[in-house]
Amino acid sequence: MSPDSGINELHGLTPEEQERQRQEWQQELTMVEQEIQTLRQVLASKVKMSQELKRKLGISVWKEFQDDMSQGIRNVKESNVYQKTESVIKTTAEKTTSILGGFGSSVSTKLGQLKNSESFRSLEEKVGSAYENVKTKVVTSRSSSTQSFDEALREAEANRKANNGSVATPATTPTIPEDRPLS
Repeated sequence: MSPDSGINELHGLTPEEQERQRQEWQQELTMVEQEIQTLRQVLASKVKMSQELKRKLGISVWKEFQDDMSQGIRNVKESNVYQKTESVIKTTAEKTTSILGGFGSSVSTKLGQLKNSESFRSLEEKVGSAYENVKTKVVTSRSSSTQSFDEALREAEANRKANNGSVATPATTPTIPEDRPLS
């Protein structure tokens, strides 16, 4: 027999008293079950009445769901855990932004230094003058239609040789050592 079987409560009673106690409990159980059934019927009736009143007031299931969700979200946002998490996320975002901002400004600074370097200026001048010479010859040749692009290019090279006294070499990208700063 298990401890919750009620046998312990009947221990020490005579067989007639035990039978009378069992009948009393059985009657009490029957009454409690009837009350439960009555309460279920009353509850079902009240639920039905509530639904009818809500329908008359224009309160739909969807509206109730929305209200419940809004209240739930409000409760979550007001909780300490949410407040702490939100604070940590904001702090992390601010730190990340400042780190990335610093990285961007350092790249801009290095590019500015490269652009102002002597090697870059020299390359820029060579490319710019070659472009201008070819452009001038092509524009001139279009108007007279007697000189081809190849002829204009050869003539520009000849002019450069005559002006500088040296053979034109193709422009190359300057080598920048990785272990030294640009400046």
